[in-house]
Amino acid sequence: QVQLVESGGGLVQPGGSLRLSCAASGFTFSRDEMRWYRQAPGKERELVATITSTASLTYYATSVKGRFTISRDNAKNSVFLQMDNLKPEDTAVYYCNALFSKYWGQGVQVTVSS
Repeated sequence: QVQLVESGGGLVQPGGSLRLSCAASGFTFSRDEMRWYRQAPGKERELVATITSTASLTYYATSVKGRFTISRDNAKNSVFLQMDNLKPEDTAVYYCNALFSKYWGQGVQVTVSS
């Protein structure tokens, strides 16, 4: 069965850091572009970052550029999102997505608050 399982979320103070992980199984992860999305309460889903299958290209939303870093380990079928200098507006549910396979994770909550 296909699975995308996010982990690493939680509650942090402004300026803090979190590292999200997404463990994939059941499809050819190494051939798929991976993405991180987020959705805050009452707001539209937002594309946060993308990474190509070989990690040769990455994309970041303007709101997170310079603070977030997407990476992947194809040997471990995993994609990561390192989030530094977190701001309250980063509070959202974060989702892992496989672009071409069209699979989604269940989401993980990130809360940035004092």
